Amino acid sequence: MPQEARLADITALAVDAIVNAANDRLAPGGGVCGAIHRAAGPELARACAAIGHCPTGEARTTPGFRLPARHVIHAVGPVWQGGGQGEAERLASAYRASLAELRRIGGHSIAFPAISTGIYGFPSDEATRIAVATCRAEGTEIEVIFACFDEPMLRLYEKELAA
Repeated sequence: MPQEARLADITALAVDAIVNAANDRLAPGGGVCGAIHRAAGPELARACAAIGHCPTGEARTTPGFRLPARHVIHAVGPVWQGGGQGEAERLASAYRASLAELRRIGGHSIAFPAISTGIYGFPSDEATRIAVATCRAEGTEIEVIFACFDEPMLRLYEKELAA
């Protein structure tokens, strides 16, 4: 599976699907979620409301609407609670579920944000390791882009991808 990290605005990437770091209500939020909703337009919020709910560790798919990406895969990562509440497995599950959704819709390219590292507080270094390892373990021919919002996150992904 070709993987790369880029300093990029995920909403501008022309891939089969971008991943939204969603909340379990699939409601517009802050951070990357808010940026995706703003760029996709109000149709995205309506599509998410029709789905209603997505449990932590799972993913749901909507059209991309006004985005260059054909689809948005809404993945719900865990809130960091110190690491002893199954957060690592639930984060890995969110990545696996996203890749499964991409396969279900017949896609071949996907862009991920750093799920759960914003307001959910997951430590960036651990989240990066989980993201890269989980995507590598899938062993498919999917193009994976880790869209990084700043240089420190890009460096974490580059280090992990080189390992």
